[in-house]
Amino acid sequence: MPSVLRSPSLWIAVMATVLALCFLGTRGMWDPDEGRYSNVALNMLDSGDWLNPHRNQDVGHWTKPPLTYWMIASSIAVFGANTWAARLPAALSYLLCVWLTWRIARRLSPGSQNAAALAYASMGFTVGASQLITTDYVLAACETLAMWAFVEARFTQADAAKGHAGKPLRPGRWIALMWVGFALAFITKGPVGLVLLPVVLLFDYLMPGRRRRRVLQWSGMVLFAVLALPWYLAVFHGNPGLFQYFVGDEVVNRMTTGEFGRHAEWYGWIEIYLPTLVVGALPWTPTFWRWARGLPALAKPWRGDPARRQADAHWLLVCLWLLLPLLVFCFARSRMPLYLLPLFVPLALIVALQWQSEKRPLPRWQWLLAWVALLLALKLALAWWPTHKDAGAWADAIRERSRVPVEEVVFVEDMARYGLHLHLGTGTEVEKISLETIKEPRFNPTYDEPLVVELAEHESGVVWVSKQVDWPVVQARINALGYRATLLGTPYQRRVMFEVHRADEESGQRTAPDTAR
Repeated sequence: MPSVLRSPSLWIAVMATVLALCFLGTRGMWDPDEGRYSNVALNMLDSGDWLNPHRNQDVGHWTKPPLTYWMIASSIAVFGANTWAARLPAALSYLLCVWLTWRIARRLSPGSQNAAALAYASMGFTVGASQLITTDYVLAACETLAMWAFVEARFTQADAAKGHAGKPLRPGRWIALMWVGFALAFITKGPVGLVLLPVVLLFDYLMPGRRRRRVLQWSGMVLFAVLALPWYLAVFHGNPGLFQYFVGDEVVNRMTTGEFGRHAEWYGWIEIYLPTLVVGALPWTPTFWRWARGLPALAKPWRGDPARRQADAHWLLVCLWLLLPLLVFCFARSRMPLYLLPLFVPLALIVALQWQSEKRPLPRWQWLLAWVALLLALKLALAWWPTHKDAGAWADAIRERSRVPVEEVVFVEDMARYGLHLHLGTGTEVEKISLETIKEPRFNPTYDEPLVVELAEHESGVVWVSKQVDWPVVQARINALGYRATLLGTPYQRRVMFEVHRADEESGQRTAPDTAR
């Protein structure tokens, strides 16, 4: 057998590729998150406006910067409007993180790279997240790119000083690449994209000696500004008040209040992050636990001993990389499992370094094959798991009931299923309306418009949806405004679907029996 086929790196790459791409498109869009992000990307393609994110043609969507939307829209433009293409950016971000983890481990501690890449590629949380459309995997890839560049800048110098072979690149170029990574992270998720900057600053502060190329150099910060700020400046200029909304609601309130209902209780970090780390790190949790138990003994000599910190620089960096952002996330009042996704790279590095220090060989291939088969089986099972979140099933139900081609779906005081935009066709619009006219905030209002405005538009090809329990109230309100609501088939997921006509119009058929009660 050729030596290349016996390379562990090759088989780890094959395993990661299979886990990333196999069954990627078998599951429908899951609302709300997958539907929301794919909907904004499709609206960019439909409208040609790639600057201003929109949830429909009239209402902007300003919760996140645009890089994830751009990547999804580009993938759909190339591969078509399907779930595989919509999820491809997340899967590719996972593969990039696997490769960067391998590169970082090889630089930090040669010989640990295969264990690090294997650990990252096979963790249940990293594989599972690669099948979801969110901003978090793109963010993780950008932040990992920044940290790889920092590692190359710092540890290549150390290797050269020790007389290791190979001509190192200039550290300044790596620092510039680090700022490129941070810029991409900043236009993926805003200021949280810089959460690793204190890690590199603190690492440099703790290491002995003055660095020839400092992190906070003007050239790097100018490069960051050139790449990261133009989009913000453009949308702030075109949307007065947006800057205050971004800073106030999307940054300060998310960090300091429970306004968004993201486990803000004092124990929220235990409830969310502890299971994410313990269960998400499987099957490597026992190794992670051995490191955690030995951490006090590992870190104790670092205090007051610069020489020891220098000798353990690789351990110091990965410990700071994991623990400092984790501390920030625990203190923040908005807590979700995917917030920890960028920290699974240092977690994989810790696993690899721990295995290396214990002189353990890589796991047997039979064990790995069984674990990969289990992960693939779970991915396939989720495609068949019945859930009200599946926009594909909703699209089938709407097509079965609608008498005309569907151009718009209107949800009356109910969660909008934005995944329908992809499943019903790229020209389909999804809206969420209120029964009464209420005062809404300018940016990211709860409802797109009130019922009276939607009725006045009198558009064709519209399917309306409301909760079954609310149907009598909705029907009465529509009748009171001079329109008639006609049920379409039987309820679905405790919702009724109907069409609306003016009271003086003929719908072409008699009103269907009221089966929604």
